[in-house]
Amino acid sequence: MLAQAFYILFFYFTGEFISYFIDGFIPGSVIGMVLLFLALAFKWVKPDKVKRVSTILTQNMSLFFVPAAVGLMGSVGILSQYWAVILTACVVSTILVIASVALVQQKMEKGK
Repeated sequence: MLAQAFYILFFYFTGEFISYFIDGFIPGSVIGMVLLFLALAFKWVKPDKVKRVSTILTQNMSLFFVPAAVGLMGSVGILSQYWAVILTACVVSTILVIASVALVQQKMEKGK
């Protein structure tokens, strides 16, 4: 299990290292996730090498949202002041994502 954790942490810290040099334009955790995905897709890392630890992490994913929820509780004043703007941004971005996914899906199905 320690070796499996090493693989995940290696890609995480590699992503953070790259993010540092691009001034955090893309978060290091996202870069690390993409690097791990590419390593798995190109068979540089076998899925068995990260399966157990990744299963444990995804099964306990709700724990990772606790700090964000606590941060939101600390920002109740700002949220209550700008709730309409936040709600509008959430609705508009959701509609844009759904529309863009629908368009991409239609284009991909026409290509078949």
